[in-house]
Amino acid sequence: MKTKRDYNNELKDTADHKYGYSFDYDVMHPFMIKAFSPFFKTGNFLELGSHEGNFTKRFLPFFEDITCVEASDAAISKAKLELGTSVKFINSLFETAALPTKYDNIVLTHVLEHIDDPMAVLKRINDEWLSDTGRFFLVCPNANAPSRQIAVKMGLISHNAAVTPAEKEHGHQITYTLDTLERDAKAAGLNVVHRSGVFFKALANFQWDRLLATDIISQEYLEGCFQLGQQYPDLCSSIFLMCEKGK
Repeated sequence: MKTKRDYNNELKDTADHKYGYSFDYDVMHPFMIKAFSPFFKTGNFLELGSHEGNFTKRFLPFFEDITCVEASDAAISKAKLELGTSVKFINSLFETAALPTKYDNIVLTHVLEHIDDPMAVLKRINDEWLSDTGRFFLVCPNANAPSRQIAVKMGLISHNAAVTPAEKEHGHQITYTLDTLERDAKAAGLNVVHRSGVFFKALANFQWDRLLATDIISQEYLEGCFQLGQQYPDLCSSIFLMCEKGK
């Protein structure tokens, strides 16, 4: 029998791995918004897996009607302190969530790899939650990111798509590549309209955090990594699919 998961505990930093890095919050989040925003639809917005609201607040300038579903009640408590009543929170697993309506924009970023049955959740998104003209923004960490490939060559992990012990402690179940992510999206019935990557990345998150604390990295360099990622999506930190409702 599978052990019941403690979603509050999975959000805690481990001895050798943080749940969230400055690189995630200060670099990846703004560039994800930049990648998403040309595809936003007018209407309401659903974020599946809001953590403590760090990413949620970046959607406030774009949407007035925002709902978040989050499994960790501890994370929701922190998010409410930051966001107040501007966002509606639902404390539930995606597998059992009962949502009141359909949504014109749905975001699932760095969450699918945590889900026990990702196909079931993707199918719920397509069949139950995405409006007929809505768009679904799906982002996962990339198994083929150069930082991971370098770690394989160093002997730190066994293969690109490995789930490391630290990742397991944070609830990771799988590490996706572009082809396996698109495979699951299509199998769930979604129509993949756009595929790309977010931010060319050759260093680990902890290395990026050290660099960002110096004046070595300029905003122009970060922008260059973002643009290069559009050219080489399979070498990005994250992989990105924009999907619409399948028939």
